[in-house]
Amino acid sequence: VQLQASGGGLVQAGDSLRLSCVASGRSSSIHGMGWFRQAPGKEREFVASVLWSGGFENYADSVRGRFIISRDNAKIAVYLQMTSLKPEDTAVYYCAGSSLLCLGGGCYDDSDEYDHWGQGTQVTVSS
Repeated sequence: VQLQASGGGLVQAGDSLRLSCVASGRSSSIHGMGWFRQAPGKEREFVASVLWSGGFENYADSVRGRFIISRDNAKIAVYLQMTSLKPEDTAVYYCAGSSLLCLGGGCYDDSDEYDHWGQGTQVTVSS
C-alpha cells in the first residue's frame, strides 16, 4: 500500500487548510486511516483517525472541534479539514493506514497500530 499526502502549506493563524491522502496498491487491506504530526524537536503525535468503512472518528484533544477527518471510499482517500489553525499546529503531517480492524472508541490513536505511512506534508502556521 502506498499513501500520498498533499495539501500542506504556509497559512496565517485562524486560516483553514485541507490535507489529502490517497491510497494505492492493496488498499483493500486497510481498515483504519489516521493523521499524525511531528513538530521540530517533538515526537510524532496522533491527530485524528477514522474507520475506513465509516464512523468511529477519533481526535486528539488539541484539535477536537477544529479539525475534521473524512474519507472517500470511491477515491480511496482520506482528508483532514483543518480550521482555526494555530501556530502550535505547525508540523509535518503524516497520513497512515492500518490493517488492524478495531471497532469502537479509542482505536487507531497509536502509531504502533499503523503499518503504512505516507511521506508527510508540511503545515506552517504563522502568528
